[in-house]
Amino acid sequence: MFGALGELALACAAAALAGAINAVGGGGTFVTFPTLLWLGLPAIEANATSSAALWLGFVGSMWAYRQQFKTYAHQAKSLVMVSIIGSAIGAAVLLAFDDAVFARLVPWLLGAATLLFALAPGLQRRAAEATAPTQTATTALLVVQLAIAVYGGYFGGGMGILMLAAFATCGMADVHGGNALKSLLAFVINATAVLVFAGFGPLRWSLAVPMAVAAVAGGYAGAKLATGQTPQVVRRMVLALGAAVTIAFFCK
Repeated sequence: MFGALGELALACAAAALAGAINAVGGGGTFVTFPTLLWLGLPAIEANATSSAALWLGFVGSMWAYRQQFKTYAHQAKSLVMVSIIGSAIGAAVLLAFDDAVFARLVPWLLGAATLLFALAPGLQRRAAEATAPTQTATTALLVVQLAIAVYGGYFGGGMGILMLAAFATCGMADVHGGNALKSLLAFVINATAVLVFAGFGPLRWSLAVPMAVAAVAGGYAGAKLATGQTPQVVRRMVLALGAAVTIAFFCK
């Protein structure tokens, strides 16, 4: 439609925007995944390429959040371990299906992710009421994070919101510290899924690599935006985009 260069430019623009959105709170999948489908990639290949493209985008946001990360650094190691395990399981489950099965699930996955965004403000308000994490809450968080990582390895839309809500529910009240930890865990989940996809599944590297570079720049810019102000406008835009994409896929 646009030619090879035009398609690459469109994919990179989508990745830069997605990197910024992910740094603010999540939802970059709403941009990259439909864009890649529109460019003609099969559903599983589009999902794998989107994960690969957004993987390095979290590096930019992690760097911007490096000071805030200290807040929950002591909890990161165990959460990283369960994130690796869960993501590998999710990616393996995805590759066990054929493309037609996954394509039928796409509207429902997008709809679930959009619902998460709609519920996110109420869920995240729990952070204001949260107390210091207890041992029981910390253990529960590991179980919840394992489930989130399985979902993240399989699809990932809205997993950032799920993590932030889980942190708040378990008593981790610092929003920027939670965003920093979320960026690290999202990086780990995507990196694990990308390794599985690269070894055993379809992945369009000719798009994923330049998109990843664009996502890094977008992730850094988005994190700077998030630490400087409450990202309500961005959240509303992501919700509107998610709803529109979901409706479009159900009508397809």
